[in-house]
Amino acid sequence: MSLDAKLLDILVCPEDHGTLEYVPGECLYNARLRRAYPIVDGIPVLLVDEAVPVTDDAEHDRLLSAARADPR
Repeated sequence: MSLDAKLLDILVCPEDHGTLEYVPGECLYNARLRRAYPIVDGIPVLLVDEAVPVTDDAEHDRLLSAARADPR
């Protein structure tokens, strides 16, 4: 399931209010803070307490590559 482009344009990180990278089928990713916000049943869970920290550099690079491969 994909998120609506208009929705993605207005969603921001609840912590730093910056833009988020959409990783199709996985999460919304804040590369600045290295936090992944899950998407559950097509609904982004933008709660700071639910964010998954990304500490591994390889995982960070994978998420950014997957987000940038999305044609939006």
